[in-house]
Amino acid sequence: MMMWSNFLMQEEDRRRGASGRARGQHKSGLSPEQEGKIKLVLLLTSVGATLAVLAVGTEFWVELNTFKANGSVVCDAAHLGLWKMCTKRLWQADVPVDRETCGPAELPGEANCTYFKFFTTGENAHIFQRTTKKEVNLAAAVIAVLSLAVMVLGCLCVIMVLSKGAEFLLRVGAVCFGLSGLLLLVSLEVFRHSVQALLQRVGPEPPAAPALTYEYSWSLGCGMGAGLVLMLAGICFLSLTLPSWPWSSLCPKQGHRAT
Repeated sequence: MMMWSNFLMQEEDRRRGASGRARGQHKSGLSPEQEGKIKLVLLLTSVGATLAVLAVGTEFWVELNTFKANGSVVCDAAHLGLWKMCTKRLWQADVPVDRETCGPAELPGEANCTYFKFFTTGENAHIFQRTTKKEVNLAAAVIAVLSLAVMVLGCLCVIMVLSKGAEFLLRVGAVCFGLSGLLLLVSLEVFRHSVQALLQRVGPEPPAAPALTYEYSWSLGCGMGAGLVLMLAGICFLSLTLPSWPWSSLCPKQGHRAT
């Protein structure tokens, strides 16, 4: 009886050891070199993700500036993004002397910030006797949010590759990051069209609309950089999924020459 119990215990230990080795082999599907490359590209992706969140969450996409020559000691400026706009009344003494227009918007002044109502009530916003085109602004915001969602999906895929060894998800993550960067760049272009539409939609009601100039600000620059970095990260992840033989054929190893 003791012999049978010892035999059964040995068989159970052997099965447990075999299943543990199988799980270890499954988890260690990535070589240390592959894992290091994936983590390096993931670090690059984190830079793009940070820039993307900073761009989408801030309202310094474009600045609208009136001219200083208005016969007053103050002048008006505004800056807006995907969700919110802020108008500012600045002292002309604080504006740099070499500027003909009011600004930059970062100067201290009396600010009035409001969220766009076309996300809730569907109303257009009015800035300096000009009216936004809500359909274009909505499209830019929706595309930007979709870009962030796809970026998060790509991050989850890469995390699964590193934690579970699911290498097939690396290609999915690469496509997600490339698509996220492309969508963010498309959102920037749609927003540019919304700015052009805003400048052209002048209201007929008095007082007369002031002359404006516009300049794109740092939030849009962050979005541009984020889109390019995310697309580059997608290309890098995709290159890691390619087999090594095409590159080895292009760069053959130098062997010993026959004498």
